[in-house]
Amino acid sequence: MESSAFATLATLQLPSPCRLLSSACCPDKDLVVLISRLGGHDRMSLWKLQGSRKWEIDIGTDDASATVTSLAWSPSGQTIAVVHDSARITLHSVQDGHIERSLSVPLPVSTQATYKVAGIWWFPGFHPSPSGITPDIFKRNGVKTGSALSILKILPLLDHLKESDENVTATDLFAFQGTQTRIVSQQLTPKIINQWPSLVPSLEDASIGTSSPVDATHSKVEETKTSTWAHEDEDSLLVLIDECNVLHCFLDGSYFIGSVTLTDGLPSATLFKHPTEPLLFLHPQNPDRGPLSTGVQPLSVDLPLLATTKVRDFARLSSAARELTWYIMRVLNEVRESWFGSESVTGARDIGIKWVQALETRLREQYGQQNPNVILDLTSLLVTGSGSEGLMDFITSSEQNSERTLQKWDSSVTEALTKMRDYSTVRIIPAFQRLHIILDEICGWSHMPQFILFGLNANDLDSCLRMIERGIFLSSWLAAEARRELGVFKQFLSFIRHETKVANPGAEPHPNPDHDVLEVNGYLMSGLMVSQIDRWFTGSSPQFDPGDLSYSPQTPSSDKTLDEALQLAHAALQDPSQTAWQPNIPSVEFSHLDRNLDALAQEMASWCQRIFAQASQAAARSATVSVDGGAIPTQVLQASPASSKDVCHFARQRVQNEPDHNLQYLAVHINSEGQPLFCLSRMPYGRYVTGVHEDVEVTLLECSVCENDDKAGADIDILDAEFFDDETIILVYQGKGSQGPIFVATVNYSTLRYQTLQSEGYVSGPARKDMIANVLERWKEGHVPCSPIPITKSRRLSACRNGSVSLAVNGRVGRRIVCILDGDGMTMEVLDMEGDELEGDEEAEMETVGAGP
Repeated sequence: MESSAFATLATLQLPSPCRLLSSACCPDKDLVVLISRLGGHDRMSLWKLQGSRKWEIDIGTDDASATVTSLAWSPSGQTIAVVHDSARITLHSVQDGHIERSLSVPLPVSTQATYKVAGIWWFPGFHPSPSGITPDIFKRNGVKTGSALSILKILPLLDHLKESDENVTATDLFAFQGTQTRIVSQQLTPKIINQWPSLVPSLEDASIGTSSPVDATHSKVEETKTSTWAHEDEDSLLVLIDECNVLHCFLDGSYFIGSVTLTDGLPSATLFKHPTEPLLFLHPQNPDRGPLSTGVQPLSVDLPLLATTKVRDFARLSSAARELTWYIMRVLNEVRESWFGSESVTGARDIGIKWVQALETRLREQYGQQNPNVILDLTSLLVTGSGSEGLMDFITSSEQNSERTLQKWDSSVTEALTKMRDYSTVRIIPAFQRLHIILDEICGWSHMPQFILFGLNANDLDSCLRMIERGIFLSSWLAAEARRELGVFKQFLSFIRHETKVANPGAEPHPNPDHDVLEVNGYLMSGLMVSQIDRWFTGSSPQFDPGDLSYSPQTPSSDKTLDEALQLAHAALQDPSQTAWQPNIPSVEFSHLDRNLDALAQEMASWCQRIFAQASQAAARSATVSVDGGAIPTQVLQASPASSKDVCHFARQRVQNEPDHNLQYLAVHINSEGQPLFCLSRMPYGRYVTGVHEDVEVTLLECSVCENDDKAGADIDILDAEFFDDETIILVYQGKGSQGPIFVATVNYSTLRYQTLQSEGYVSGPARKDMIANVLERWKEGHVPCSPIPITKSRRLSACRNGSVSLAVNGRVGRRIVCILDGDGMTMEVLDMEGDELEGDEEAEMETVGAGP
């Protein structure tokens, strides 16, 4: 046994006490996550294994405390999924720690206050070898020709909407790097959009432009990186288990595919996924009975629908529909803000109202008019060319009537109405049309038996399609109304400017009026104080059908074929009386119709969200749960109680994926009647088959190590252990009963001599503690040998000297890292398990890190 075999990469002297979770190490990068606490909130920091801190964020909010209970890394290593004690799940970017998205789990009302997440796992997707598969020559990225996504792909991209974080301030331009304080402003997303099931946003699928082509090269590089990371996370499965033993699954770590309720409501401490199939294995555990209360054989949860492409195809449509709906809502919000204004911006329509109010104030205060009628005075001035004394005084001397003010009024209203006209035509209508294409395809799916598990309701989909058609009609109507309003507003402003020049004497001759009296009068009646544009943002949601608004002929029979209609038109042309001028032509009245496009978009979003949320859980509805395996919680509760003299300190589990079968390794540190023991077992692992009993192989080790070939060995206290890879397990220990140094060691568990036990009831029966009890009984009878722990390599820790420790490992090829945090949480030692000892000592002296960021 080598006594100093590992290199120390760094020793971190932390600025405040921290916690190290077992899943803290990044799987494919030299990074580790530490959790500290400040002011009632947990803070999460990312550290390089060489010792420098990359970033630190506060995961809590000002109005609620937050504690990190567990975390998981995405397969690409670019995202960290964090579980809070309030069951809030946030996904953070590894680049700077910002929240990329939050996951919501539907909860019963009775459990929302006490809901807790027991564990979180993020499994990679299965990507078959490209050999033998026809390559995608046209790079369709899984899009089927003729589908809705393929149609959206060939359409022109919608204009990119600038995000709030894209605004560049003067501080960003001129401050020294690192001196400015950045305030992260997050755009408030409506609850409907947050609860809409969606994959990681892909604007390309929704036919929306990503950004303006200012820096095409940089954008292309970033797009390539993002595409690579997205491919690694594609088909990955993020799984949560709550304390009621309910599975919550998210495809690609984002798209909610439903919840699966398991037996008897006991939480599961361990979860594994089949590497090539949508099959989950878990072990329910009674928290009150210790880590050995779980069953030997796992429960299996099969999600057969995930093995097909239907779930991903529907998820992509749901994601595209969400992006288009959110696009429509944001454009409408921008148009509404430009017209009505906001807390910080004055709306275009308010300028005219303030102009009238200023005139009323002058007439009331300076000319004694108790109830001035501004519209009547302006109409009199328009018709007769002469106005009241107060009106003429306001026109000639008021600040509100200066050329600068009129120019600002002109530019504000022109910009708002032009934006309304253009956005309705270029953005809102095309977005509605693209959404119609998506829902039209899903409406077809609702009639197909292959999609019966999705629970698609054809009537609900038809209602959404009618709303979209209504939205297209109202958007076109809004564009026409904005165009008309802009024209009459220009006429009104021309009238005000003309009267201002006439009222002010000067050497130049008065210009001839160039405004239309009727249009100006129409704007005074409807436009200056109350505009028809307001009706697109106020009132009830419209319920009319655009097809019912067309002119209907007076003939009782209107169901004619095209040939019959052409014959009727030809006969009318032959009769001069039918083509003569008809003075009394009935007109269709539209003034009573509700036109609130904003409310219609909200209602449409609510309907679509419910449809997609219902259909997204099809995979969970297809789930089958084994109910006859050995891990049934009722059997765990009925198992014989363990001896009060046997205490289990911890249990660790690892599943190895073999070519023909899987092997389950179990490491248990137990104290039997004052004798500390370390038991390792292995057995085939997979779907339980009734009546088939698998043999268990075990080896029992004393908590002692041999020093200098001493056969007796020195007793030790095992502080922690963790499986490192398919061959090695990491042990952290110190001398028994001493406050002496702490050692980290490796044990090759794959080469140990295991003894096969005869198939007993516990192999397919209730709990692991029965198996351990059998092993201990055989050991006491002398049938199972017990030997010291065969340490392969070890090293004395320089920073962690006594007390408990926390352990996190990364045994992937090319990483081979072990992180050990002392009991005080102030010092962490990072070891390279394949590094040279002399080289490691030199690096450790140079890379001891203090509390600096």
